[in-house]
Amino acid sequence: MSASATKESITAPRLALPLWKVAVARSTLEIKQFFREKGQVVFTFGMPLLMLVLLASIFKQHIGDTGVDAQQIYVTGMLGVGIMATSFQSMVLQVVGERANGTLKRLRSTPMPKSAYFAGKVAVVLVSSLGQAVILLGLGTAFFGLKLPTDPARWLTFAWVFVLGIVSCTLLGLAYSSYVRPQSAGAMVFLPVIVLQFISGVFIPFNQLPHVLRIIASFFPMKWICQGMRSVFLPDTFRPYEPGHSWGHGQIALALGAYAVVGLLVCLKTFRWKSRNDG
Repeated sequence: MSASATKESITAPRLALPLWKVAVARSTLEIKQFFREKGQVVFTFGMPLLMLVLLASIFKQHIGDTGVDAQQIYVTGMLGVGIMATSFQSMVLQVVGERANGTLKRLRSTPMPKSAYFAGKVAVVLVSSLGQAVILLGLGTAFFGLKLPTDPARWLTFAWVFVLGIVSCTLLGLAYSSYVRPQSAGAMVFLPVIVLQFISGVFIPFNQLPHVLRIIASFFPMKWICQGMRSVFLPDTFRPYEPGHSWGHGQIALALGAYAVVGLLVCLKTFRWKSRNDG
């Protein structure tokens, strides 16, 4: 055996298990680790709920003759914010922390491929976001006049918007983490997410925002996720308040699918197991 082959066998151990089994094992571990971190669990589930309760308790104005008031808009908006918070915001902070404390460096010395690590992150976000959505919808129906749809087609829309939103934002978060330094992670994550909340139709109808802000919001996934959630849980009488007086399901699917592809490609190209200080 040549010296180069020997070196390769040492630095890149052969994967003994099928990739899907490694991905499942990593996903299970990520989910267990998430629920062991009590502070993270409380923040993940508590922040959107607190924001919903505060906003929906203060603002109750009706939106035209749609039969919708601000409270229902806040519920659908918080569903989008919750997805963004768990899949992008928390993901960036978590991965930056794992890279800084050497966790990723140690994982790199194992046979686990990047794809299994990415799958684990997507899995924990799916589980936590689903639990968050159940709580938000329960609160919305119990106290804020939200009516759950009876049409199976609407629940199907919820499913694909939910999954596409999580996959795309998680991959974008993983990609973005490669450009964030630990000492500035908070500012580089919280600031853009807060700004996006104000321009993505979370707090007020999207078409009431200035035109330039609507254009800017269209370049980011939160706008499309929130639009998709409104199409599921708000009546069709609200469609005149949407861009083009339509729910735009085709555009939502295209946008979120594009974000997922871009996020995956950037992840595969730029994701680093080590911090910049490690060389």
